[in-house]
Amino acid sequence: MLDETLLKGEERAMLALRSLYRSYGYRPFRMSRFEEYEFYMRNKDYLESGRIITFTDTDGKLMALKPDVTLSIIKNGEDEPGCRQKVYYDESVFRVPAGGQQFREIRQAGLECIGDIRLYDVYEVLLLAAESLGALSDRFVLDLSHLGILSALLEETGQDEAFQRKAALCFAEKNAHDLRDLCLSRGVDPAVTERLCRCAALCGPLPETVRELEGLCPAAAAESLEELRTLSRLLGETPWGERISLDFSVVNNMGYYSGIVFSGFLEGIVDTVLSGGRYDRLMHKLGRKSGAIGFAVYLDLLRTLRSEASDPDADVLLLVPGDADPERVARAVGKLTAAGRSVSVQERIPAAGSFGECIRLEEAETC
Repeated sequence: MLDETLLKGEERAMLALRSLYRSYGYRPFRMSRFEEYEFYMRNKDYLESGRIITFTDTDGKLMALKPDVTLSIIKNGEDEPGCRQKVYYDESVFRVPAGGQQFREIRQAGLECIGDIRLYDVYEVLLLAAESLGALSDRFVLDLSHLGILSALLEETGQDEAFQRKAALCFAEKNAHDLRDLCLSRGVDPAVTERLCRCAALCGPLPETVRELEGLCPAAAAESLEELRTLSRLLGETPWGERISLDFSVVNNMGYYSGIVFSGFLEGIVDTVLSGGRYDRLMHKLGRKSGAIGFAVYLDLLRTLRSEASDPDADVLLLVPGDADPERVARAVGKLTAAGRSVSVQERIPAAGSFGECIRLEEAETC
């Protein structure tokens, strides 16, 4: 039977997430490390970086090491009216992170709910996002926003796509000052400008901030606002309600995402640990008729947590002479592992590594 105490934090986290996702009817999704390069190039605007590791297959076809999981799940699924494809994954992707210069192998877990998406499905995915963060740390925040409301606010300005992209960037940066200047330069109605700037500054507990938002939304956002109200009530009844905030700086790619988008953060990690949202536009771009919502958890970031750093490489560093009888060593190691302790056998103390305690072979034999 697997002893979870012998696992590193990353593996323990995946075990917890796998159990969580299975409990809501999600099944595992497995994919190849490789995909046709052309597939990713057609959708490179969706990727964090357009740079992709490629190689030529034995048949001369240009292939790529996968930079994304969601695209492959969409490609390999089929629309089934009235049903949802519910999958989770634990995969490595290969890409240049935002702000980075070199390719990295990034381990991520996540889930996708694809099909006739209803409000309950949105709630369930948000709940699982909060549960996922809670499984990793008891100190987390889940920020969510609604692109339906943001789109309605931007449309109300009557400006072109170039303006809307710049305005969305101001929202992402919480930069109400530049947003106001942008609106002034384009002659946007002062009342509309004021609503935009106030929304850009909105950030706080979900119930209170939704109430604040009610007086700022244009009529075109009424359905989106009602969706937020309902989600606020449902999430407020969960153990995680106080950790969920409304924050309009959460702005994912508006060419692919629609509706609810969200990001999760853990204390002690500066980067976004969880990211997701509803991506109906991406589905339609890939020829699917269904809706979809999901998220990814970036497991490799857990290595920066203080608790992860405190995990020893082994409970016991067992120092043995180079000429030690292998049978003696085997008996000593067996005795320690039978007691539930992990053991690293070395001839001397390594320059790098951490261990619960260091003992010599003779001491282990008398324990």
